[in-house]
Amino acid sequence: MKSNHIRIAVILGSVSIIGIIFFQLYWVNKSYSLEEEQFNRTVEIALYNVAEKMASFNGLELPNENPVRQISSNYFIVDINNVIDSKILDHFLKMEFEYSNIRIDYEYAIYDCETNQMVFGNYIRQDDKEKQKEKQFQKYDEFTYYFGILFPSKTGYILNSMNTWLISSFVLFTAIFFFAYAVFIILKQKRYSEVQKDFINNMTHEFKTPISTIGISANVLSNPEITNDPERLRNYTQIIAEQNKRLENQIEKVLQLATLEKHKLKLKMERLDLHEIIKSVTKGFRLNIEKNKGVISCDMGAKEAFVVADKQHLVNMVYNLLDNAIKYSNGPPEIHIETRNKNGMLYFTIRDKGIGIDKKHIKKVFDKFFRVPTGNVHNVKGFGLGLNYVKSIVNEHKWKIHIESEVGKGSRFIIVMKSIK
Repeated sequence: MKSNHIRIAVILGSVSIIGIIFFQLYWVNKSYSLEEEQFNRTVEIALYNVAEKMASFNGLELPNENPVRQISSNYFIVDINNVIDSKILDHFLKMEFEYSNIRIDYEYAIYDCETNQMVFGNYIRQDDKEKQKEKQFQKYDEFTYYFGILFPSKTGYILNSMNTWLISSFVLFTAIFFFAYAVFIILKQKRYSEVQKDFINNMTHEFKTPISTIGISANVLSNPEITNDPERLRNYTQIIAEQNKRLENQIEKVLQLATLEKHKLKLKMERLDLHEIIKSVTKGFRLNIEKNKGVISCDMGAKEAFVVADKQHLVNMVYNLLDNAIKYSNGPPEIHIETRNKNGMLYFTIRDKGIGIDKKHIKKVFDKFFRVPTGNVHNVKGFGLGLNYVKSIVNEHKWKIHIESEVGKGSRFIIVMKSIK
């Protein structure tokens, strides 16, 4: 499937999912509002009946207006218009709530006009759990003899009555989550597939060129007359050796990747002189750099240049950094290597004056197979494995690596190591 088709499918699917979530949340909220309205109406009727029974018990009549006031979402005030007996009130509340099937925790308090305070009455629970501490009841100035009733668990009670909606919402959101996860996996696999395809194409190209060159050189050397021209013989022999070395380097990088992927990287830690490693690696590069009219300079300023590391992987790491600096040089390579000590750490820096790295690519340069877009530089070769390997070795040694780069001005790779004496 083409990329734009997948993109359209993902966008349409995302819009559909957002729409489903929106309508599900809308109907859940609507259902909650209806349940809350039904609860409030049932409570008001029950409290009105309580007020009516209290008035009848006292031989009085209820006021003309509704004696029940809803002060907040879970707090009601009931006007009795006479002194309230807490035991009688407790009895009528339990009876009416039982009759109205209101099975919810509640607590009530009675207003004492002598002290101008709400006097706590009782906390009624529907289970045998420990009684909660009474809440602060709000007074109501319009009434003289009244009681207040509070439902502290009203929200949970209403949600509990919406089990069907909540279960269906959970199932829906679970399905959406797995759908989104599946889309994520598909897109991730597609990206890996594209990366793998690019890698195979790139690897084929990288292997094809030296193999073809070796084949041509071998054909020339198979001609008996070549022995009559020693200079030509030496040139073709050198070509075969160089291309063979190039193949070895490419194969080594692929093997490094396989080792890292299988987590079989076993470090043979030993005390090493970083300066000696740098000198050894740069010696192999120096001739090629100078042949291309480039320059490589070193400033070994660190007085404590010893580290505990795996020699083979440390050599490979320095090699990959230098190789990367040469590849991305726009013109004759200009490379500067520096070491210095600071706060017990050894700072190893490789700076080039190449094409640089755009800020949006800096976080990706250590990703497997990633290659920085080179613009007008078309001679950059490789698999995109070098810096990924460097990052892995840095992590294995518990070092740190930092990149500073500016497009058109070059890059600087800084590795911070623990130095030893």
